[in-house]
Amino acid sequence: MVSWIRWTVLAVMIAALGCSDSSSTGTPEPYAGYQSEVYQSLDPWLCHPDQEAEANVCLQDLDATFVAADGGATVVPHIPASDPPIDCFYVYPTASFDTGGNSDLEANEEEIFIALNQIARFNSVCRVFAPIHRQITLSVLFDSQFVGDRELAYGDVADAFKHYIANENDGRGVILIGHSQGSGHLTRLIQEEVEPNAALANRLVAAYLLGTTIAVPAGEDVGGTFQSTPLCRSAEQTGCLVTYSSWRDREPPDSDALFADTGDESTVAGCVNPAAITGGKATLKPYFPGVVRGVFTVALGQGSSPYANPDARDPIATPYYSMPNFIESECVDRNGYQYLEVSVLADPEDPRADDFNGDFRSAVGWGLHLVDVSIALGNLLELAESQSAAWLAAQD
Repeated sequence: MVSWIRWTVLAVMIAALGCSDSSSTGTPEPYAGYQSEVYQSLDPWLCHPDQEAEANVCLQDLDATFVAADGGATVVPHIPASDPPIDCFYVYPTASFDTGGNSDLEANEEEIFIALNQIARFNSVCRVFAPIHRQITLSVLFDSQFVGDRELAYGDVADAFKHYIANENDGRGVILIGHSQGSGHLTRLIQEEVEPNAALANRLVAAYLLGTTIAVPAGEDVGGTFQSTPLCRSAEQTGCLVTYSSWRDREPPDSDALFADTGDESTVAGCVNPAAITGGKATLKPYFPGVVRGVFTVALGQGSSPYANPDARDPIATPYYSMPNFIESECVDRNGYQYLEVSVLADPEDPRADDFNGDFRSAVGWGLHLVDVSIALGNLLELAESQSAAWLAAQD
């Protein structure tokens, strides 16, 4: 009888442990019971795995044509993962051209275009969560009568993230991905929400904060902007950060540069080359849009082609194209600036174009900011795959 009781008690204890949430093991579940009044609806999301296909921006056509040095073209279909084991939470850069200091919660052509170019392709690796938020608009950049409210914008991002963690995450690993203004919001989110919370920090597969300036002490990988989230130094390292701002080798940053300088002699701008995470030079794997949409035509023009003479070639039938072994990159420290230096490996004798479209027309100090993500998207996808595998292995 005593033996039976002992086994019964043991079985109940094992069952309780198996069914417990993190609060029963001494680590409270982050944001338990949190419900956002805004983000419990699927409407204010560019991408959400529960949306119908026609509403999910990330499920649009992402097929690409790869053009080799000899001009040969191969169509590479994009295939979303059927059941990805991790998540990606994305915050887009300044994209809205709404009139006013902050945007509304409805996506226009610009937000959709930038999401397609930066995050949609990650659905081959992860479930993508991309909230629409009341960001500071492009109008603020071009018209001094408008003043943006950064607290309002960040409040939306934090609200969406908390709702996602409480209702969708279920302990899964997550990659935080942002660019420019989006990177700024995710920087604060990591500082205020992720780093102080062990449960969230343990779920951080990696953070890709691009087109921004993250400060680290000279010669160090952590400190400065973040206290416990280091720069990534291995494709299998998790809980770490990939960050850079990109500039052409022939047009390096100078006194007008908006990025690549912390303004503090005790720190430098962190730079991690997604093509060569351990350091050195390597070729990037870009994805360029054939057609530019919305207000971005002001900065980038109507679009571009992988061919030097597009009229002599069949038009690209896919919405995207790539040029393998065409762009080389390296993290450098030159004249007080730390950045991703980008070089074009052009050959005037081959049928491919001798450059790529990425400069902010009629503006200075931006470098290749508009295509920070596009020029290295293939490398970032490979990195997401290897870091996700490493994170999952660590859980086992």
